[in-house]
Amino acid sequence: MRAFLPSAVLLFIVAATVSLALASRPVSPQALAFSQTPTSSALPSPPLNRAQIPAAGQAVKHVTHYTLPPALYRKAHRLGQISFWGELIGTVYSWFILVLILNWRLAPKYRDWAEKVSRVKFLQALIFAPPLVLTIGGLTIPLDIAQHWVSRRFGISIQGWASWFWDWTKQEIVLIVIGTFLIWILYAVIHRAPRRWWFYFWLLSLPLMALLIFVQPVVIDPMFNKFEPLAQKDPALTATLEQLVQRAGQNIPPSRMFWMGAGAKTTGLNAYVTGIGASKRIVVWDTTIRDMNTPQIVYVVGHEMGHYVLHHIWKGMAIGAVGLFLLFYLGFRTIRWLLGRRGGRDPDRNAPSQNLKLTTNWEIRGVADWASLPALLLLVSVFSFVGAPIGSAVSRHFEHQADQYGLEVTHGLTPDSSQVAAQSFQILGQVDLADPAPNPVDVFLFYSHPPIPDRIRFALAYDPWVRGSHGEFVK
Repeated sequence: MRAFLPSAVLLFIVAATVSLALASRPVSPQALAFSQTPTSSALPSPPLNRAQIPAAGQAVKHVTHYTLPPALYRKAHRLGQISFWGELIGTVYSWFILVLILNWRLAPKYRDWAEKVSRVKFLQALIFAPPLVLTIGGLTIPLDIAQHWVSRRFGISIQGWASWFWDWTKQEIVLIVIGTFLIWILYAVIHRAPRRWWFYFWLLSLPLMALLIFVQPVVIDPMFNKFEPLAQKDPALTATLEQLVQRAGQNIPPSRMFWMGAGAKTTGLNAYVTGIGASKRIVVWDTTIRDMNTPQIVYVVGHEMGHYVLHHIWKGMAIGAVGLFLLFYLGFRTIRWLLGRRGGRDPDRNAPSQNLKLTTNWEIRGVADWASLPALLLLVSVFSFVGAPIGSAVSRHFEHQADQYGLEVTHGLTPDSSQVAAQSFQILGQVDLADPAPNPVDVFLFYSHPPIPDRIRFALAYDPWVRGSHGEFVK
């Protein structure tokens, strides 16, 4: 299950427009459904023994709580600790990279190249943005390599390095294309409204956020994975999911149910609903079909359906809009202060760039200068980190509601739906090595889903029907 609150999409907009890739990446093959935190560094560890995971159709033991064999328990907990510290180290490293870019005055060099070629702002953006994106990508690739190395060492990823690097290259291309366009818009707004650019650009970001959610499953996802009609791969599962969709009152016909070939890259499991409007679809990974039976997959999809029925998309977009509003405003309020500390002239003066004397020892002429982008990125990255616990908490709340909805919508459709849900969480946690005893600080800062042990406890305890009542969301 994907983290629902579109923080990834939201931060992708920020990254593409302001932070250019440090806050987020396009959808990655390693963005596993129940992974609690990404990994950044690790010590060697033997790969996961897949014989420990029951195959689809095999009997699954009765689940009473989240349990792992002793060796796997230590391995999962170790991975959780590595992930937590990797997140913190990666955040600080990303700030360090931005400071290096500022001190090395790389952005002013790229700006000078652009201004020598043309006075047309769009052409300048075409020249300025790609080398800056590639510079940031090149300097941060050690983090990406470390993350993939960890996934391989812990048996979560089976993707070869050549394939991984090709995916990394494609995501850089996506960032360059989208980032160049949005950076051009950002600085066009700054030039036209130097005192209100943060507000006008915020207004523009709202339809852009909706557009990205719409096009991601149609344009971006197929760049990284293979999709085929689910009806061709598993007609029986398709028919069962169609019943679930009808019970949920949603309009997702079998033609928009897809099988995704994830098994060539990962051992992780996932099934999700994505997109909005005509792009809305159900996606089930081939690994999920392999390692889970139909009732378990139905629960996972029922959880995802809950995000749509409970309007989490629109609620998440509204919360994301508020977050963007605050980020852009704080960036506006502090960028002049930051640039002012590097020189003595008002950096907000909106004079033609060719007539301005260099105003900072970073060689940034002002906020309207292309070269101010890394400084703005640094500020927004810091503010994003400070506000991340709020986004994580909201996402965990949405995910908890979706867990509850999944239990309610599958009640009566699946025998013993609570036990089936608990089995689903057990298998997903075991495959993805979910930490059985996560650090509370890690949960507070980074977890987009409740910890697996908590989700299993809730699934087993939630039973309003035993009292003759009904569900909260499905009457």
